[in-house]
Amino acid sequence: MTLPAPDPDRTCLVTGASSGIGEEIARLLAGRGLGVTLVARSEAKLKTLAEELGSTHGVRAEAIVADLTDEPSRTAIATELEGRGLKVNVLVNDAGFSTMGPVSRSDPAGEVAMVRTNVEAVVHLCSLFLPGMVERRSGAVLNVASTAAFQPLPGQAGYAASKAFVLSYSHAIRGELRPSGVTVTILCPGPVETGFAAAAGISDAEASGAMPRFMWLPVGAVAKAAVDGMDANRAVVIPGMANRASAVAGWLSPRSVLVPMLAKYHPALRD
Repeated sequence: MTLPAPDPDRTCLVTGASSGIGEEIARLLAGRGLGVTLVARSEAKLKTLAEELGSTHGVRAEAIVADLTDEPSRTAIATELEGRGLKVNVLVNDAGFSTMGPVSRSDPAGEVAMVRTNVEAVVHLCSLFLPGMVERRSGAVLNVASTAAFQPLPGQAGYAASKAFVLSYSHAIRGELRPSGVTVTILCPGPVETGFAAAAGISDAEASGAMPRFMWLPVGAVAKAAVDGMDANRAVVIPGMANRASAVAGWLSPRSVLVPMLAKYHPALRD
């Protein structure tokens, strides 16, 4: 078991904790007796979840409202935790979103905000909190990528590229940290039953049509696979056999064949 033991001055920092995978991971960590710090933009949702976790599991659970597209807002997370006397021993970089449609018709501000959340925030938070973990020779990082990381994805070009970055970056820092006592795990979920697709701008019917129903997994199962993977010090966690097969196929398929096929069937590229 590699997840750090509970400690009153330690916390698990979970971004994107107001919903979806992040929320469920926070629940599972609190269920193991670990204190949690919940980060997202929705103050009301965070406070409700913090109260639930504190009362249910008897752990220290608190909320920090932050806009992860903003560098000073991210830096303020570390400042706030230092002021509370807390050290991060588990970092879960879950916050992220996708835009949809061709880049030629994209909203530039939305594309940049996505990259700042999916890429820049991961790099910044790892840079902020890994030094302390290495110094204490204890800690665990979970960076959330996607099965989209294994191939280009027309219709979600920036999203797939951002997750490919997370995958590569996380493998690299895992190699750097191997002798340090700090672990890095990459979660690469396929389609998950959350509001992710709707937030990206496609309907449930369109999303289901693009990805067969047998590939979809409940959010609780994905979160459990992630936490179990961290605890087992696994490098990559891809929940679901069909999604693992899809990731391998995407990685190995010739781009000249794969990319046109993906472009043909992506719901955001249909006229």
